[in-house]
Amino acid sequence: MTQDRPYPDLHEHLATLKSRGLLVTVDREVDKDSELHPLVRWQFVGGLEEAERKAFLFTNIVDGRGRRYSIPVVVGAIAANREIYSVGMGAPVEEIQAKWDHAIANPIAPRIVETAPCQEIVITGGDLLGEGNGLDSLPIPISTPGFDSAPTLTATNVVTRDPDSGIQNMGTYRAALKSPDRLVVRMATRAGGAGGYQHYLKHQKRGDKTMPCAIVLGCPPYVAFMGPQKLPLDVDEMAVAGGLAGAPINMIRAKTVDLMVPAEAEIVIEGLIDTEYLEPEAPFGESHGHVALEEFNMPMRISAITRRRDPVIPSYISQVAPSESSVIKRVAYEPLFLAHLRDGLGIRGVTRVSLHEKLTGLLRVTIVTIAKGVPRTEVWRALTGAAMFKADCGKFCIAVNEDIDPDNVDALLWAIAYRANPVVDVQTLPHRGQGHGPKREHDQEEDSSLLIDATMKGDMPPLALPKQEYMERAKILWDELGLPKLRPQAPWFGYSLGDWLPQWDAAAERAATGNYLENGRISEGQRRKGIKPETKFRPDEVAKPPR
Repeated sequence: MTQDRPYPDLHEHLATLKSRGLLVTVDREVDKDSELHPLVRWQFVGGLEEAERKAFLFTNIVDGRGRRYSIPVVVGAIAANREIYSVGMGAPVEEIQAKWDHAIANPIAPRIVETAPCQEIVITGGDLLGEGNGLDSLPIPISTPGFDSAPTLTATNVVTRDPDSGIQNMGTYRAALKSPDRLVVRMATRAGGAGGYQHYLKHQKRGDKTMPCAIVLGCPPYVAFMGPQKLPLDVDEMAVAGGLAGAPINMIRAKTVDLMVPAEAEIVIEGLIDTEYLEPEAPFGESHGHVALEEFNMPMRISAITRRRDPVIPSYISQVAPSESSVIKRVAYEPLFLAHLRDGLGIRGVTRVSLHEKLTGLLRVTIVTIAKGVPRTEVWRALTGAAMFKADCGKFCIAVNEDIDPDNVDALLWAIAYRANPVVDVQTLPHRGQGHGPKREHDQEEDSSLLIDATMKGDMPPLALPKQEYMERAKILWDELGLPKLRPQAPWFGYSLGDWLPQWDAAAERAATGNYLENGRISEGQRRKGIKPETKFRPDEVAKPPR
């Protein structure tokens, strides 16, 4: 960070990740078309815990034909895990929501500068044309080798401007390379279309044949987070980024289009989007976990590429969750859900909202954690509120208590199996949109939501695992024996769920210390006549003679 820029750029962010052991630098030759993304993908599908994931910096890149590139590529530098996200936000994960709230409520307008790192090198005109020039000179990876039809820009901040209000919008949209001076952008993905798409429609209505556009790669982290964050369409994301940074973000006018771009970006691709013609784009492995098949999307003719002298190109790893894009959405959205339920709707007892990440498209499964003993009316208000908060979220909403780890699928299924009666604890909500996915909304096709109350309806016996102290003692023994590394998943020890007595604690203590015979002497004195086997017995109740 410099004196006149009190926020980190991407280079400084990578240096911080390296100092914290969160960056892996790969200096050996790697093929961007067939090896780069698959290598990083292994940390998401190879059984590693989220905390073990890293950002990967590739410094020796070739393509499928052996052509070499001088520009490095970094994958996972924004959100390979929540710790990396929190480094970029300059705050612990638990404080990120408060930081977002403060930034949105207290935006700081950007500062216009005359010179900028992102324009140290400017390429225009004929220098953009021909194989190996223009876009073709950038080491853009193929995200899903074997399915994708082109290298695709994924870690983008795409800048457009409302032709009526003049307010700029910044969104994260994919862009497939087509030629050294042409790509195709996809920005009509969310209900009604994203901000850039709304600008596109306005340009069409005005009779404009083109729309100015700037695709920014490698923004300072505070700015990079603006693209995936779903803010209202009339909010200037750069002012919110300034609120995050606590200072104005430096902006500079693009060289060939009338747009302002972040001064400390690594690379800016300027051009005009055609508002008359569309061009087939994809297949491409999408963030919903399926390959998006070919569709007509928006061609963009490149008028300039500007960059730093020493740029680094970021690339998001997306596709099947978990992925970098799922972490970005999860860390940003979970606090929004919690604030909506707890503060906006005033629902009592909601302690956490989790967007299930593994094995399913992010945002489709929402787990609401609710304190034990909360009235059932509040449970159903929470489930309904979570389902209806966003159009593309909450297809399956499950309420659980605080003893259930929402990231443990087995624990969720266990809670559903033992704590939910389908006749009374399951409801459906009709008339939902399809949202982002392989089966999107066409011709008014509808979806629905399933709500499940898997909370405890009263006190229950303890979880049938050894108590924590015994499991911890056994783990020491496990490690001493040199057995394989353990990856404990909650629940890994037993605990009381309310229906438990001190007398049973005492009996268990005697049994665990070898004194079970004392328990036998006690139970012998509690024998009765005239009752059926499996009649319940509680030592806290005064024994009554049978009638």
